Formats: sequence, structure tokens, C-alpha cells
Amino acid sequence: MGERVLIVEDDAPVRRMLERSLGAEGFEVRSAADGGAALALAEDSAPDLVVLDVAMPGLSGLEVCRRLREKGLTGGVLMLTARDAVEDRVRGLDAGADDYVVKPFAIAEVVARLHALTRRGRDRSERLSFAGITLDTTTNTVEREGKEIELTAREAELLELLLRDPRTVLSRATAIERIWQGAAVENVVDRYVARLRRKLGEPLLIRTVWGVGFILEP
Repeated sequence: MGERVLIVEDDAPVRRMLERSLGAEGFEVRSAADGGAALALAEDSAPDLVVLDVAMPGLSGLEVCRRLREKGLTGGVLMLTARDAVEDRVRGLDAGADDYVVKPFAIAEVVARLHALTRRGRDRSERLSFAGITLDTTTNTVEREGKEIELTAREAELLELLLRDPRTVLSRATAIERIWQGAAVENVVDRYVARLRRKLGEPLLIRTVWGVGFILEP
């Protein structure tokens, strides 16, 4: 059986089309028509991938994505959106999404992006260590001095960039290009660095290099 995909879409014809098309591509498909049902299904089935509509009544796709990440979802999240403005993409990525497709979309593009997210997850499966910190890139968790700390997907990606080249300055521009595919403003990196510092605790290992970026050093 293929990867488990959770489809969250309130438009019934679109939802049924995705169910049929992704099922035919070999994915194991479950679906929900609203955010509340999606959260319950995700807790029950632990999907590998989520296809998530942004604009839904009740819980929006952005809020569903945030809650899924908070609950520990590490799989890829593909957003479906009718809006293509940079600000809209930034909000989706900041909520924890990995990629997005603009409506109306071709199902071939959805399938290709899901396969890409699956490959990305497999390729990133390793453990990185530095100065007492170990990051498992599969589960997006970090251990520091034996204490396990759970990270969101974006936090883990940022820490991974720092861990892959410690004692070297990571510029904001590089982080935005690698993690947000260029669709973000500079202060989003500062916000995520602040989150990482809080989660990693003392002593602080991520230092700000003013006007340039951030560096990981003991």
C-alpha cells in the first residue's frame, strides 16, 4: 500500500475528484469535509501526507495545519488555495505547510508535488549532532543533554540548516530561499530563531550576527 494521504476539502466535487485520482495513483486515501473531522482523522490514522484546502468554514486550513503540527505531524502538507499573493503563501508556509497548489489545478501537479514531498522526507532521514544537540530529521525532534524537544517542520528545517554547517553564518536570505522557497519576509527567520532558542533552552547556542544572519556555536 502507498503513502497514507488525508484530503481535507469542503467542496464535495473537488474532494471526490481528489479521492478518485489519488487512489488511482496508489495512495491510501482518507478524507474530511471540515477541519474538526480532519483533526480527528489525523489523530486516528497518522497520515504521511495531507492535502489541505485553505478556505473552509469553521476551522480554516491554516488553523488546521497549525494544530496538526502542534500535535506532532511530521509528514508533508500540501495547501490548496485560490490566492496566489506572496502574503497568502507566506501565511501558509508560516503555519507549517510544505508546498501549495493554486486552484484551479491539474491533478498531475498535485500528484507530482506529493511525490516530491515523499522523496524529500526520505532523503532527509538522518541524525545531525553538534554541541550536545542531536536532530532526527525524520521525526523533527531534537535531544539536548538527554531531554527530547519536539519541533515543528519549519523549526526543524531551520535547525537542520544550522547543524549542517555549524560555526558558519546562515544568512536570512539563504534560510528564506531554502525553507520558504523565497516566499517570506526577512523577519520570519528571526521569529523562528526566537522559537528555537526558547525550545532549546540555556545556554543559548544560536547567536545573531547583526546585519548578516545567525550562527550555531558553543
